[in-house]
Amino acid sequence: MATWAASPQETRVLIPPGPPAPTSPVPQGTANQPPAPPPPIMSFQNQTVRMIVRTSIGGRRMRVELSNAFATKPLMVGAAHVALREKDSAIVTGTDRSLAFSGKPSFTIPPGAQVLSDAVDLTVPPLSDLAISLYLPGETGSPTMHNTGLHTTYISSGDMASAAAIANPAMTRAAWYFISAVHVAAPADAGLIVAFGDSITDGATSTVDSDKSWPSQFARRVLANPATANLAVVNEGISGNRVLRDLAGANALARLDRDVFSQPGVKWMTLMEGINDIGRATGRGAQASDAVTADEVIAGLRQIVERAHLHGIKVLGATLTPYEGAAYYSETGEPMRQAVNRWIRTGGAFDAVVDFDSVVRDPANALQIKPDFNIRDHLHPNDAGYQAMADAIDLAIFGAGRTVTAASR
Repeated sequence: MATWAASPQETRVLIPPGPPAPTSPVPQGTANQPPAPPPPIMSFQNQTVRMIVRTSIGGRRMRVELSNAFATKPLMVGAAHVALREKDSAIVTGTDRSLAFSGKPSFTIPPGAQVLSDAVDLTVPPLSDLAISLYLPGETGSPTMHNTGLHTTYISSGDMASAAAIANPAMTRAAWYFISAVHVAAPADAGLIVAFGDSITDGATSTVDSDKSWPSQFARRVLANPATANLAVVNEGISGNRVLRDLAGANALARLDRDVFSQPGVKWMTLMEGINDIGRATGRGAQASDAVTADEVIAGLRQIVERAHLHGIKVLGATLTPYEGAAYYSETGEPMRQAVNRWIRTGGAFDAVVDFDSVVRDPANALQIKPDFNIRDHLHPNDAGYQAMADAIDLAIFGAGRTVTAASR
């Protein structure tokens, strides 16, 4: 069962539409606004990439999934290692494990494919950091990545996959390259919750290296509660994602099979998507090709729910949060958001609903995020806002044998 996952993406930089909305200046480098990361790396060659991921549920055996989904050439993995992370790039002594693929210490992944490592014995505690190191001997071409990694990535020359630490890394960036999941051997009664959405689920603007996205903070609540401690939580958000059209990553309808339905043991998914469809269709810089109606967004969300139900997966619907003041806000788009939210709350499609809109909106202006939660762009909450979202989810809905009735939706 996956204890961590991230949706693979092609290497690209997402440029927001139109000029940014005016905001109060926030000093660079503070906890709420880290310095902007450098552009994504366009290729690796004779380099080791050490990446940090945060587990949810624990286990005594584990394996790593690698993805070459968006490549134009085969990916040669010269060596791969996993270990418990101690601090920064350093690993805990005695926990380093060499990963094999079909019994081989090196492996070539065809373009568009993903591979699973052989399982290794390693006790992975819940809510712990793993260091995954890949040595990439040949020129990789544009790497498959997840752009909003929210953890520092350590890069060095040569094969340093088994090194105790990466000294003077050549470059760091909050992104994950080629890794798409970590699986653990979980108990038979374990289950998986997949958080599916856009940048607000992905954790954009949360503090790097602190696991403060709402799914990360929700995972802590789930594992601390005896009634839900057998549930893993993975984050399959993509910053910039849309329900109906490609933008950053494939549209939500297109990536469901890969990011949700193919996950072993998935019992629930959370769904929070649509604000990028609305903003891109109605805000500054909108193109005719982005045009969409509220009914079309609702129809797309309904398709996601119905397809999930065919797979026996329950869906927790989340309302869209306020965005007045964001770069793509418009008075045309706001009624669309309200219409989508009315359907989420009252349409009866979901197995349960969490009203994130009411959690983060400003009581003095329901069209905006609370000032205490607005990090800088009037769209993404800060760490405290993400915490409030995580706290708003009723854990009772995930209890064993729980049946959610129409009255509780």
